Amino acid sequence: MLKTYNIKMPHAVYGGENSMENITSILGTRQAKQVALFTDKGIQDCGLLTLAEEAVKAAGVDYYVLNDLPPEPSYMAVQKLVDQFKASGADMIVACGGGSVLDAAKLASVLVTDEYGVKELLDDPGRAKKCVPIILIPTTAGTGAEVTPNAIVAVPERELKVGIVNENMIADYVILDARMIKNLPRKIAAATGVDALAHCIECYTSNKSNPFSDLYALEGLDLILNNIMPACNDPEAMEAKNRMQIAAYYGGLAITASGTTAVHALSYPLGGKYHIAHGVSNAILLVPVMRFNEPVCREKFAAVYDRCVHTDRSCTTVEEKSAYMLAWMEQIVKDLDIPTNLKEFGVPAEDIDGLVEAGMQVQRLLVNNMREVTPADARALYQGIMQ
Repeated sequence: MLKTYNIKMPHAVYGGENSMENITSILGTRQAKQVALFTDKGIQDCGLLTLAEEAVKAAGVDYYVLNDLPPEPSYMAVQKLVDQFKASGADMIVACGGGSVLDAAKLASVLVTDEYGVKELLDDPGRAKKCVPIILIPTTAGTGAEVTPNAIVAVPERELKVGIVNENMIADYVILDARMIKNLPRKIAAATGVDALAHCIECYTSNKSNPFSDLYALEGLDLILNNIMPACNDPEAMEAKNRMQIAAYYGGLAITASGTTAVHALSYPLGGKYHIAHGVSNAILLVPVMRFNEPVCREKFAAVYDRCVHTDRSCTTVEEKSAYMLAWMEQIVKDLDIPTNLKEFGVPAEDIDGLVEAGMQVQRLLVNNMREVTPADARALYQGIMQ
């Protein structure tokens, strides 16, 4: 656990019923003249952007929509969107979407300059300076991107996803409105929900864990473990969805104060090379990595049991509690019908050398893992999920 620690948060967070309506007053307070609405075509086509548009219109502010962002975007795709934003002269960003949309908006907020672009920030994230205020509105309960100082982009030439981290990308305002995730397809709700689960358990078992991160990681775990199934399976389970949305936010706060570990580190090559959705790649690796970590994380897992298990409290020893938690996480992934190996993604066995090499490059996260991950360990973990 860290001896010194800090946590940085958005200026304001709005949640609960009809929280989208706060956009109107925020824009008025900021005296915004023109708003750039960041989203993607899927969000716009299913009508999720409507609430944001109505709130912007109510403020009497001109706006335009930027929606040309592919799933799991490369840094070049993000730069293209940023260039469109820069040309507009907008003085406020409202972003409505999943992690990729929110990350693109965060990057745009620090790129109203000709001094550097996305590629330059990959090499030197510290150059980023806040240029335009942003409102972030997640449409999934998973990534926590609305609260983190991170932006993840694919780097095709390295066949890897890379995180750009700078506190200037922390949102000015966050809006958590469960209406935005009410009709989320089960497949997406499941993958993003397990992503949030990974954030919380990784940050809680990270070498960088601390009292700030533990506070949010444990509360997030309690909310996720006890609400993810109804939130994914029942479109009308609004209370469970609201709790998942809060939990995902807590997971993002835990990342900000601590950091993810080997699950995320080893998943980045799966997204970068094979374009496997981020939440799915994390779900595939979640239990294998946690089982690998169990010998050094046993007491941590037992503490999660004590906090999150509210019925069937039959386990008494640390070993029993730890095993229970691993089995619970494994059952959630299974029951949500998320793949548990790479077979259906056509990843050939001969690619394992490249996966190991790419995964071991993500030392930014691997150093957080409580159990050291050697190249041989990474190889064994990848071999375990090949089929």
